[in-house]
Amino acid sequence: MTPHNEAIYGSIAKTVLMPGDPLRAKYIADNYLTDAKLVNTVRNMFTFTGKYKGKEITVMASGIGMPSIGIYSYELYKFYDVENIIRIGSTGTYKMNINLHDIILATEAYTDSNYAKLNGYEDDVIKSNEYLNNEIRKSAKNLNKKIIEGRVHTKDGFYIDEDVEYFVNHKECLTTEMETFALFYNAVRLKKRAASILSVSDNVITKEELSAEERETSFNAMMEIALDAAIRL
Repeated sequence: MTPHNEAIYGSIAKTVLMPGDPLRAKYIADNYLTDAKLVNTVRNMFTFTGKYKGKEITVMASGIGMPSIGIYSYELYKFYDVENIIRIGSTGTYKMNINLHDIILATEAYTDSNYAKLNGYEDDVIKSNEYLNNEIRKSAKNLNKKIIEGRVHTKDGFYIDEDVEYFVNHKECLTTEMETFALFYNAVRLKKRAASILSVSDNVITKEELSAEERETSFNAMMEIALDAAIRL
């Protein structure tokens, strides 16, 4: 147990799927897992452990932003001996040719945050785990789902003015979100594995966006890819 997680040791699987929204975690447990048990409710950061096609898997919400996912992912790796975390979140696209509901596999994350610099990590780009990425690619192919691969921009603020041209042309980012860099950093720091699959929920340029309910329940393709990959880990 930790100050942020009441789950007892052993009640969390070695592989964790991590949506941002606690209700999305509940949705996955209700619709995809068998024998799912609620093992943590601290701060309503719902955590369920159950089975998918016979494989034990945990789904835990991360909350919003790098500080939040930073705490939860660090504790999962460090105190619960989790080996793999796959973020399954939402992202806003910087590109006109990327559509709502498209699925992004984040091969790298760029940030302009100081999150990792506080621990001496000076680079502003960090890679995901290639072993997990390959399993996700296999799952996407098996399920006949298209994924788009590339770098995402992990930022600290949601309501900020963004220089889209700068992030696209100079930082080579496809989309923007608020958690992936911190997850990748914690995995590298603790010698664990992390990946990030993201469904496009809005377009930064056109201002198209999904509703809160759609974000909670309509990212099934992304969820199914992550679940299919998780059973092989």
